[in-house]
Amino acid sequence: MKLPLYQPDAATATRFLFFTGKGGVGKTSLSCATALKLVEAGKRVLLVSTDPASNLDEVLEAKLTNQPTPIAGAPGLDAMNINPVEAAAAYRERLIGPMRELLPEAALRSMEEQLSGSCTVEIAAFDEFSGLIGNPEAAKDYDHVIFDTAPTGHTLRLMSLAKAWDQFLDTNTSGTSCLGPLAGLEKQRVIYEATVNTLADASSTTLVLVSRPQGSALREAERTSKELRAIGVGNQCLVVNGTFETNCPEDVTAQAMQQRGLSALTAAGEFISSMPSFIVPLRPINILGIGGLRVLLSGDVQGKCVKADESGWTPPEMESLEDLVATIEQQGHGVIMTMGKGGVGKTTVAAAIAVMLAKRGHSVHLSTTDPAAHVAQTLHRKVEGLTLSKIDPAAETAAYQGEVMLAQGAAMDDAGRALLEEDLRSPCTEEIAVFRAFAREVGQGTGRFVVLDTAPTGHTLLLLDASEAYQRELERQARSTQPEEVLKLLERLRDPDFTRILLVTLPEATPVHEAAALQEDLRRARIEPFAWVIDQSLLNSGSCDPLLQCREASEHRYLSEVVEKQAKRTAWLPWQAEEPVGPDALARLASSKVQPVLA
Repeated sequence: MKLPLYQPDAATATRFLFFTGKGGVGKTSLSCATALKLVEAGKRVLLVSTDPASNLDEVLEAKLTNQPTPIAGAPGLDAMNINPVEAAAAYRERLIGPMRELLPEAALRSMEEQLSGSCTVEIAAFDEFSGLIGNPEAAKDYDHVIFDTAPTGHTLRLMSLAKAWDQFLDTNTSGTSCLGPLAGLEKQRVIYEATVNTLADASSTTLVLVSRPQGSALREAERTSKELRAIGVGNQCLVVNGTFETNCPEDVTAQAMQQRGLSALTAAGEFISSMPSFIVPLRPINILGIGGLRVLLSGDVQGKCVKADESGWTPPEMESLEDLVATIEQQGHGVIMTMGKGGVGKTTVAAAIAVMLAKRGHSVHLSTTDPAAHVAQTLHRKVEGLTLSKIDPAAETAAYQGEVMLAQGAAMDDAGRALLEEDLRSPCTEEIAVFRAFAREVGQGTGRFVVLDTAPTGHTLLLLDASEAYQRELERQARSTQPEEVLKLLERLRDPDFTRILLVTLPEATPVHEAAALQEDLRRARIEPFAWVIDQSLLNSGSCDPLLQCREASEHRYLSEVVEKQAKRTAWLPWQAEEPVGPDALARLASSKVQPVLA
């Protein structure tokens, strides 16, 4: 399947461009490279990250804040991160500030407590996002606003909130919500409406679906495309990043990589042909800095390969995934959580661990907090002793609403039940329901092994950070007695004998550095990672393809960095000629070991 190279055109580009897709497909790199192309064509561009775990700073090699920052080496380009915590602080101050001279201290403290929950963090970040789209004055100095979004589950939630909050404000009669008085939200109503209209306007907004030439990434892009069309975002195109062709017919690894890509593109042929679709070839270097970004969208298909002389480099000692499982199973039960940047292989690692524990005779439950939920596809078929589930936001929300109505509504009159029902229609209810489901899944680890495939870093951190906030929120609402699972969640997450955190990464700059930042965040929450897992390594591949040789050589510094500076234990997984799908392939992957390099 021959597709044209992706080359942004300043003459036809819409004012708003959204880059979305499965984690790890290259959304940040492509959004940055697109912004660079547009400013080099004489346009002024604002580049915005909506990812709570943004790596825009690293790719642009700039220190960013929640305010536009000029990017050195790219005149006309400004960039910013929407920081949820900072946005929440500003949001609270907007609501509470005018009241400081009017209300007593106790009332102000109550308002601050009410506005300290995870719901506030979400609506505040959404306000920042919608303000850039729906407020004509917010970005009037720019020709284009480009959004580098979080992985798809978080992005779908963000973009659907415009319609959700608009509808909630339209139907709410109580004047209150989980965020307190609706006056603060009502002021934003015009902006929410404008955001909905702009997202649906093909002359204003383009959604760029980014994928890799991989079955899971293309299926995720197709699912996202359908869900965004359903909420009115219909002007879409597809960019397949990292396509690979080799001129080495005798190279088994190179031929297998080429064939895997072709097979994935062929299988997704109908979806690809349904919209304008483009490719970006795999590059031999990590895409960092203005120079690297120019290489990404250059017309040179292969790119220039300059292999560093690392003849004296010796691979560090690393374990197999099987070695980690042998230690984990000694406890006989508990929770194993795979965490990391999107696209690094968290789902594959989680499924491989679950299969291995089940084959060793343990009772195992495999679940996911990722809205994309690819675990079933990776597992492929049933395994004795292994059960499977996912946290479905819609189902969990409906169940939570029913539980609250049963517990609280029974003692209310018709008017009271109507108000409670209305309150529960708030978009914040979904966040509470998902949190409770997460706590429930963790709680199952008291009597069996529970393997949790988590959502990409930003989404997971927000979920973990919410633990104490949700407890306060549930107490404030006094809707129900808190389940034991919620009460004990933090204690269980902090118990190294109960919860084993595996940080999954690729041997590349951004995934390693994001995992390192995640490790620091976890440690601040008094949660200590058990081990790191380095996935999809080309080490010892034996490839003679120049591009793959360059990419293998570039791994060396990151393999050493993880083993020597970051991880207490490190497991290594090689790149697979066949996609690791199904119990047998997953078991083979888990037993892979680093082979010594012979002189």
